[in-house]
Amino acid sequence: MLAQKTQTSMEQDGQDMQSGYLRTLMLVERLHRQLLDVVKDELDRERRDDINSVQALLLFNIGDDELTAGELRTRGHYLGSNVSYNLKKLVDGGYLSHQRSAKDKRAVRVRLTDDGAKVCAMVADLFDRQLKSLAPVANLGGEELDSLNAALMRLERFWTDHIRYRL
Repeated sequence: MLAQKTQTSMEQDGQDMQSGYLRTLMLVERLHRQLLDVVKDELDRERRDDINSVQALLLFNIGDDELTAGELRTRGHYLGSNVSYNLKKLVDGGYLSHQRSAKDKRAVRVRLTDDGAKVCAMVADLFDRQLKSLAPVANLGGEELDSLNAALMRLERFWTDHIRYRL
């Protein structure tokens, strides 16, 4: 009888784990889409219709650095986007300047122009405003964010290992 209860308990734990994992997958995808919507809403408020939310996040992630497309790809998650295409659009729009790398002539390095820096600052201001209301409105404090970030980093490492080692 005890062995039967233990088996049933293990099956329930497995089902709970599966349900929790699938919910996490859905939330990660949905949260990224909502982040893009939040940035798009801010762009609309600022009447910036010449740039999309993915491009604004690219500018934010570049910040004061000078990076290649490959470095940007590893820094951020650009759902449903082609980083090279968006970089070209940002260069054409005057948000980025680019030049060939002195070390590797195949690589093109990009940096923000003054217009790109303005969009970067706009996104930074948005995130700062959100940070100020995170605890009182969303009831999320520093410890919870640290715990959440630690769990998400372990999940990222798991997925990276899954790809790298073909688990």
